[in-house]
Amino acid sequence: MSNLAPSSLPNADLSPQPSRRRKFLAVVDESPESRIAARFAAGRAAHMTGGGLILFHVIPPANFQHWVAVADTMREEAMADAYDMMERRADEIRAYSGIEPEIVVREGQPKEALRDYIAACDDLFALILGAGTEGDPGPLVEYFSGPLAGTLQCPVVIVPGGLSAEDIDAMV
Repeated sequence: MSNLAPSSLPNADLSPQPSRRRKFLAVVDESPESRIAARFAAGRAAHMTGGGLILFHVIPPANFQHWVAVADTMREEAMADAYDMMERRADEIRAYSGIEPEIVVREGQPKEALRDYIAACDDLFALILGAGTEGDPGPLVEYFSGPLAGTLQCPVVIVPGGLSAEDIDAMV
């Protein structure tokens, strides 16, 4: 931890930067905590000048490797299901906030796919993750709030999955 006194921190130009779009990145799946986190991200983006929202989903690789045609069909079905789910969530976001979210679907291991996506983006304002309410908070929350958190190019916001829509609305 740094022991820098506030007076030793460099000054910065904090005036609005209208040409820079700042985006919230919300990880989306079928979980209730994901829906709450996406609502939080949409509400924050709607209140921020130049705010945007990226809805991100990862399809884990198929484990069926015996026949290429079957694996390809499974992949196509998983991709179609993912886009259907993402469009439903995007419809909710549009109705709630008026924000037009970007939809990003990747295939791979969720932690690595999200980490690589974050590294490739230069306009992220924050990564928004929903924490599960039972047991551990979830693998992405554990991964991105651990040692990796100090190396990311954007803050990580963890939204408690037990919050209601009304709770979120009062915060944003």
